[in-house]
Formats: sequence, structure tokens, C-alpha cells
Amino acid sequence: MTTELLACEQVGKCYWDGNHDLDVLQGVNFSVNDGELLAIVGSSGSGKSTLLHCMGGLDTPSTGRILFRGNDIAKWSPRKLAEWRNQQLGFIYQFHHLLPEFTALENIAMPLLIQGQSAKQARLRATELLQRVGLGQRGEHRPAELSGGERQRVAIARALANQPALVLADEPTGNLDDDTAQQVMALMHELNQELATAFVIVTHDLKLAQSLPAQVRLQHGKIVTSLGEASQ
Repeated sequence: MTTELLACEQVGKCYWDGNHDLDVLQGVNFSVNDGELLAIVGSSGSGKSTLLHCMGGLDTPSTGRILFRGNDIAKWSPRKLAEWRNQQLGFIYQFHHLLPEFTALENIAMPLLIQGQSAKQARLRATELLQRVGLGQRGEHRPAELSGGERQRVAIARALANQPALVLADEPTGNLDDDTAQQVMALMHELNQELATAFVIVTHDLKLAQSLPAQVRLQHGKIVTSLGEASQ
């Protein structure tokens, strides 16, 4: 039996460009279940990243609601939203956004320290995750000393540091060559199965999207196709 984790209900997002309203999202409806692995696919400008930002509480829909376990996140205070992002969500981006002055181990430990864990606890958890993503020997290296694929593996480990219910990934393979991209996608598949963490992966790459069991396709801000476990 599956349980709904996050739902988009009639989500719309409109921006004013100085001359007229620009509808980036229009009436988006779909849900993500606990432990689900889902792709949001669409061409550049289709609204994928905007939708992901709304789902993660980084942007606010102009219309509609984002529900997390049935709760409307728009009604939460900024403090509660920040706590939710730290404790329940993980984020992965096309460009890893690792802090360059810190080692791989320190980058992974950062969310745990922000949460209030001790330095010892954070280091132990970061070490476990580094080993799980195949970088057990690279913990003391800074981002500049790692390859693109290694940096993205560190970013994945950091996203999982607080054992989130949901990881939101925005073009996580967009800056990688094909072979490395396939390795990173395979790792996310494995972690999804192993940890029962839900992953929502935004990509413009239809081939990569089709490797996931569920897909939501966006075109001009609207869902045009919903496959697998995703539902409109």
C-alpha cells in the first residue's frame, strides 16, 4: 500500500515581465508517493525547475497548493519551512554547489551540523555516506580536487545526510558526460531502492527519464503526459 508524500494541486506560477503576465505553470496536478522514483521531463522553458522550486518551498505558487503529507506548506512560517527543508528534503542541482573551501566530508556533514548534531556524529554519518557513494577514500579532498562525477556523488551524499523523505534533483546529470551521467542515475536508482527515499528528478533527457519507473511530462507549463505511478 502506497502513501502520498507530496501533492501538487492545481499549481500555477505567474511572473510579471514588465509588460505582461508570464504563465510558467498552469494547473499542475500530480502526486509523489513514499519511496517513489519519478522524473519530471520537458524541454528548456517548460517550467520544470520552477515546479521543483515550488515543491521544495523555495518559491510560492501563484495559484493552487503544495501539500506535504496533507499539509499546505504555504501556511507554514519561514522558520518551519526552513526546518522542513533541512529535515525532510534533500536537494541536488546540475552544478553541485559544494562549498569549495571545505572537504567532501565536511560538505556532507554541513546539514547535520545545521540540524544540531555533534561534530562527531556528523562526521560518522558523512563517512558512512561517502563510502556508500563509492568515495570512501576521497573524504579529505576539496571539490576542486574531484572529478565532475565525484562532485555530484558528494552532492547526492549531502542530500541524503539527514535521511530525508524526499530528494529533489534539478538536472543532476546535465553537466556530466553520458557515461558518468548513467553512473550517477544508477546510483540514485540504487539509493532509492536501498533507503526507500523518494526521488523526483527533473531532466530534459528523455532517455534518462524513461529509465525511471514513473514520469510526468511538462510542456509550456502544463502536464501533457503522466506515466507510471504518477497521476494527474
